[in-house]
Amino acid sequence: MSLPVAATEALEAFTALQGWEQRARLLMQWGERLEPLSEVELGDEQRVQGCESNVWLVADQRDQRWHFRAYSDARLLRGLLALLLVRVEGMPEAELAAIDLTDWFNQLGLGRQLSPSRSNGLNAVLKRMQDLISA
Repeated sequence: MSLPVAATEALEAFTALQGWEQRARLLMQWGERLEPLSEVELGDEQRVQGCESNVWLVADQRDQRWHFRAYSDARLLRGLLALLLVRVEGMPEAELAAIDLTDWFNQLGLGRQLSPSRSNGLNAVLKRMQDLISA
């Protein structure tokens, strides 16, 4: 599975940094890249269940590929969502179903900082993506 261009950029940026503080700063900067969601998209129907923080997810399909947008009210989580989104951007359904989130965040050097609740939340987002594309 090859990485999308933005995911490769993220991997290079994060692995070049030493230490959690630098990565946390970059993570928050990545979170600022998230495209804002409209009031309608911030509704209960788009809210991801299973996250401690509020997370909203919107999906649409163009040219046989899935594109997602997401938002959270938690700053660090916005960064993690941005990194998840660049990893799955434009993936076909079969590849999305096979993605290993733990491996992706470990590659970025962020695996140890993912608390069980953040890990569960990100897995809930991924499961919601899979549910949306198989609906």
